[in-house]
Amino acid sequence: MIPTKIFFTKGLGIHREKLASFESALREAGIQHFNLVNVSSIFPPHCKIVSKEEGLGMLKPGQIVYVVLARAQTKEAKRMLAASIGLALPADPATYGYLSEHHSFGETEDFAGEYAEDLAAEMLASTLGVEFDPDKSYDEKREIFKISDKMVHTENITQAAKADKGGRWTSAVAAAVFICDEYKSVKDLKKSDEKTKKKREIPDIDPDGE
Repeated sequence: MIPTKIFFTKGLGIHREKLASFESALREAGIQHFNLVNVSSIFPPHCKIVSKEEGLGMLKPGQIVYVVLARAQTKEAKRMLAASIGLALPADPATYGYLSEHHSFGETEDFAGEYAEDLAAEMLASTLGVEFDPDKSYDEKREIFKISDKMVHTENITQAAKADKGGRWTSAVAAAVFICDEYKSVKDLKKSDEKTKKKREIPDIDPDGE
C-alpha cells in the first residue's frame, strides 16, 4: 500500500481536559473523525500534494488514516508552544522525499517551522549525496540546497500559539495526511505519473501561513 496523495493541515485546541484539548485541535485541523495512525517520515514517490479540502473529500468518517503528526500540549499559562511538519522534495518525482515532525516550547511559528523544514532538508540531502555542514546556519544550508539540482523544494506547515492564560490545556497539532488509492501495483503509480510527466508542481501547503 503506497499513498498516492497527501494534504497538510493544522489546528489549535483549548480545554480544561488534556484529551479534550487535543480533540479540539484535531477538529480545527478537520481530521477528528478519522482513526489516525502515526507513521514515519517518508514522502512517497509519485505522491501528489492536494489541498486540504480536496483531500478531506476523499476520506470517510471512521476510516483508518495514516498521518505524520506533530503535537505539543501544555497547561502552563502563556507558554509558547508549536507543532510543525517539514517537507523536502527531490527534483525527480520518482524519488522519495522526507517529512519531519517537530514539537517545541518557547519557539515562534517562524523558528519552529524553519527548524522542521531544515530537518527534512538535511535528511533528504544526506540521502541524495548533497554535501553540507550540519553545523552551518539554516540560511547557509538552504543556499546549498538551492544550488543542488537534486532538491527542488522545502516547505513547512506550523501551528504555534501562546497557551491559555487561565491555565487550561492548550494543544497544537500539524499533520501530513496520506491518502491511499487502490492501485494494483507500484507500476500503476509510475504509469499514472508518466501520463502527466511535467515539472513537479507544488501548491502552498499552508495557505494561512505567511
